Amino acid sequence: MVVVAPVQWLLKICVNGIMKKVLVLLMIIGTTPLLAVAQHADESGNIKKLMMYQDSLAYLGKKLINDDTEMERMNANTEFIKTLVKALKVSHSFNFAFDSVKSVMILNAPDNRFRILTWHVDYDDGSYRFYGTIQINTGDKLKMYPLEDYSPYIKNAEDTVTDNTKWFGAQYYKIIPVYTNQNPYYVLLGWKGNNIKSTKKVIEVLSFDKDGRPVLGMPVFNGNGKSRKRVVFEYTRQASMLLKYEAEQHLIVFDNLVPPDKKQKDKPDSFGPDLSYNGYRFKDGKWQYVDNLDMRNSPDNHDADYIDPKKQKAIDKATQN
Repeated sequence: MVVVAPVQWLLKICVNGIMKKVLVLLMIIGTTPLLAVAQHADESGNIKKLMMYQDSLAYLGKKLINDDTEMERMNANTEFIKTLVKALKVSHSFNFAFDSVKSVMILNAPDNRFRILTWHVDYDDGSYRFYGTIQINTGDKLKMYPLEDYSPYIKNAEDTVTDNTKWFGAQYYKIIPVYTNQNPYYVLLGWKGNNIKSTKKVIEVLSFDKDGRPVLGMPVFNGNGKSRKRVVFEYTRQASMLLKYEAEQHLIVFDNLVPPDKKQKDKPDSFGPDLSYNGYRFKDGKWQYVDNLDMRNSPDNHDADYIDPKKQKAIDKATQN
């Protein structure tokens, strides 16, 4: 038996169905601006927090460089670390540049996978302690790996692979990404103030293991007598040293460091540039040593990417005056 519904009843069902869809659509349209406003409010709130933290970090950063005593600088650094952690915990902090915090070198990986923040505190005896962290780009939640300076306990730095808890501390000023089929990695160029007699610079290698944890050091530097996991330079504190990357040539260039005379060949704290250049050229996933490079057409920018702490201190004092 086929039951035929009255026309009026069918129309009522259709109308009710259409009305329900219209009401749902109106609710979506109506709430969309509210969601956008809420999202914008959250972003504005986060930016406001980050701006406040940035002001505090800029102030503390000047203190950890400029304060007269070692204890004052260390205390400022302790507060700096606490404030930085709070700032990085703010949602989407990865995208905040902290431009006014001049005491810290902040480098973003070209692929935006992470950024690395490094700085130092100088001691009264002329030595340095380095600090830093690797912040992973995760979006709203903080994921970072603090870098713990283990330099005094690393006896053979060029032969050692470590992790973030045993870091060969430095203040980095350049990231060079190397994308290979097997294990992509990043080359870091860094300044490593040493002591009252000498300064160091380093070519470091950063990679990540299968669990995403940082690994420091990799046997990718060949030639000049041996294979190295990182390259360390030491030279007299009275000199400056060129260490830079020539992207077009896939070449890391550096000064040839020599002693003032043969009697001091075993004293790297006496070494200085002799106006010739060597380097590591990228080839087949690794870096091959080359010497006697012709750099006559390349600008001489010794330490151009690194702000010396003494120079920054002078800049701060001039600004205050």
